[in-house]
Amino acid sequence: MTKTQPTMHTAYAVQTTLAEQIVLEGIGVHSGTPASVVIHPASPDTGILFVRTGLSGRREVEIPARVSAVSSTDLCTCLGTQHGLSIATVEHLMAALCGLGVDNAVIEIDSDEVPIMDGSAEAFVDAIDQVGLRHHMASRKFIRVLKPVRFQNGEAYGELLPFDGRRFEIEIDFDSRLVGHQKIAFDLKPGVFRTELARARTFGFMKDVERLWAAGFALGASLDNTVVIGETNLVNPEGLRYADEFVRHKALDAVGDLALAGAPILGKYRSARGGHKINCGVVSALLDDPSAWTIVEELPLRREGGHAEIGAIAQGAVCEPVIS
Repeated sequence: MTKTQPTMHTAYAVQTTLAEQIVLEGIGVHSGTPASVVIHPASPDTGILFVRTGLSGRREVEIPARVSAVSSTDLCTCLGTQHGLSIATVEHLMAALCGLGVDNAVIEIDSDEVPIMDGSAEAFVDAIDQVGLRHHMASRKFIRVLKPVRFQNGEAYGELLPFDGRRFEIEIDFDSRLVGHQKIAFDLKPGVFRTELARARTFGFMKDVERLWAAGFALGASLDNTVVIGETNLVNPEGLRYADEFVRHKALDAVGDLALAGAPILGKYRSARGGHKINCGVVSALLDDPSAWTIVEELPLRREGGHAEIGAIAQGAVCEPVIS
């Protein structure tokens, strides 16, 4: 393997992992407890795998980053096991890995929640960029959307449509003049993720704080990791990082949640008034319908005439719902 930053070829043709391990520490935005995360390089076809450490008896429990392992979508995306062990708020880290094109990694975490850092994916992106990526001569697998799939909950909905690329169109509408109606559309690429999404922070309303605390949420939230919306103004003195930071953060969440499909999705994702429940519901609806998707892969790079070319896309069987 060779060390490289993501390029058009390595981001789309072959599988990647980290060049070196990453260590990050912080607190959980909901639990308020300290957490340490160590992200290790992994071999081809590992995917993204969480490993819960720090348990009694020095046990370690593996939880795959798959939508089938989602145990809750209340205010965050939580992965769990049938025995009740869980890891919450995985979406920002998953978004950073997916947005920068990291296919394989093993994530050790000693707490039940991924640290919130500054409320965005920036710290994860910076750490990945600092160590760089390594690429394998193993083809990257994609999930190609073959027909429209929709998941709806009241006025909120999400849908995946056939599309030759990785397109996101996200729309939000809040009954607050500070947020209101916002839309964003983009084709997911590493450069776009870094500049347009990674720095967008999570947000919440001041009027909801006491209710969230009573329910055991937002115990670690502060102005250092959350954009707080008051009745007439933002509480954060520094203001917003983007004029439409709210919809950009919802888009960041969508990228992380859709990464739980287990492979990059080739298709267009649209959502309106969505959130973690809608995002994960669409992924589940897609994978539950074998006629709605297929596995395709790009062959490893080949060199012809002194330059590298991306191999042709090979289409796999439609009926096999296993992604490795």
